[in-house]
Formats: sequence, C-alpha cells, structure tokens
Amino acid sequence: MLQVIPIPAFTDNYFWLLTNEERKFAAIVDPGDAEPVIRELESRNMSPVALLITHHHSDHVGGIAKLVEKYPDLDVYGPANEFIPHITKALDETKTVELKELDLTFSVMDIPGHTAGHIAYYCDEEKEKSLFCGDTIFANGCGRVFDGTMEDLYASLNKIAKLPAETLLYCAHEYTLDNIGFAKWVEPDNEDLIERQERSWELIDSNRPTVPSTLEMEFKTNPFLRTHIPEVIAKAEVIAGRETRTPVDVFTVLRVWKDTEYD
Repeated sequence: MLQVIPIPAFTDNYFWLLTNEERKFAAIVDPGDAEPVIRELESRNMSPVALLITHHHSDHVGGIAKLVEKYPDLDVYGPANEFIPHITKALDETKTVELKELDLTFSVMDIPGHTAGHIAYYCDEEKEKSLFCGDTIFANGCGRVFDGTMEDLYASLNKIAKLPAETLLYCAHEYTLDNIGFAKWVEPDNEDLIERQERSWELIDSNRPTVPSTLEMEFKTNPFLRTHIPEVIAKAEVIAGRETRTPVDVFTVLRVWKDTEYD
C-alpha cells in the first residue's frame, strides 16, 4: 500500500517521498533540491529507486543531478514533451510506471497548461487513490500558465475532475491559504470555503501541511473547478465587464484576474 511522506523545501515546496509498508525503498516526486531528500532517506534508512518528475521548472528538477550522482542506479521518469536532463524513461499518458521494489503502479496523465508537457502520476489502489499533480492543480487553486495555454490548462483540470471524487491530490506547493483568499473574492458567501479556511489555519498553526486535499473538496471550494456555478460565472462577468461565452472563458477571466490583481 502506498505511503506518502512530505519533504518540505524552499519556502513553500513539497517533494513527495513514496514508499510502502516495508519502508525499505522509496521514490521521490519532483526533487527540486537534493539535500533535504538525502537527509530524509538517510534518516529513514531508505534506498531510492526512482524519481518521478512532473515538469521542467527548476524547483521541481534542481536536485536530479546530485541525486543521480549519489545514487547512480536511479530510474528518472519524466515528461516526453519537455527537455529535462537525466531523464531515463520519457513518459506520456500511453505509458505506466511500475515500481517493483514498492509493488506500486502509476498511470500517467498528460495535463499541459502550466507548462506545455506537464504530466501527473496516478495511483489507483483499492483503499486509496492518489494523484501527484505537480503545479497543474493546487489546493483551492491552479497553476499559472507559462509555456502552455489557458485552453490546455482548463482541459487538464477537466481531465482531473473526471477522477473519483475521493482522489487525494498531492500538489507541490503550500499555497492553500493564499488560494483561499482569492477564492473568497470569487465566492465570499461559500460556507465550504469559510470552513476550509478555518481548518487550513488549524493545520498551519500546528505545523502540518494543508495538502493533500480531496478532489471532492476542490469541487466545493476551488473556483477553477467551479466555472459552471452561476455565482462564479456572475463574478467573472463583473470582472470582465461583459458576458462570458463558455466555461473556458470564465476560467480565463478568473486566472487573468488572479495573475494581475491578486498575486
């Protein structure tokens, strides 16, 4: 059974250490810095078998070279449509990742938008379903568009939305409270959002991550998954000063608003 350990890094990143009940071997998702990963592995006496990379940004790939140097037998999985040095197994959503030492299998999802070749890793276990989604979707938010497009990112969020509602979303940053602040601009009277803010403060105050979240919770509180909700559409039209034409139009208005006015 998959077990997930957060490795906090930089100011707000999480690298995810994946292991199982035996806790002898591990895989690491998006190691942007090698040092905290090495410390975690050594403190737990674990041997790494693989790196799982979602996209090319430096805070997700910066530790690969040093980890490969220290552990030369590592398999390095990553997106086929992005240039990332040290990748040994290039992936798209026609591929799967089998980690035999962990007895775990991941399907791959193409979820471009934040970057043009962004991928995610989905583990569909009987007792728990988990998505390692990088920077495409965050707790209560989504990533900026860099070298992808708004249409790509909207489509990727819709693809994620088709997963089971109980899926745990392991995003790569502790952005939840900031994202809730923007979501309250969009839906100030959303009771689920107000409750989520209170719970998130409790977690932060006790030095615990606010992630993972469930997809079900995102349906209730994440404005970028709620572009079909009348209140969200109405707010987007006020901000745009016009009628919105499609859900992707609503999404784009919200994403540009957050980029230009909130951040």
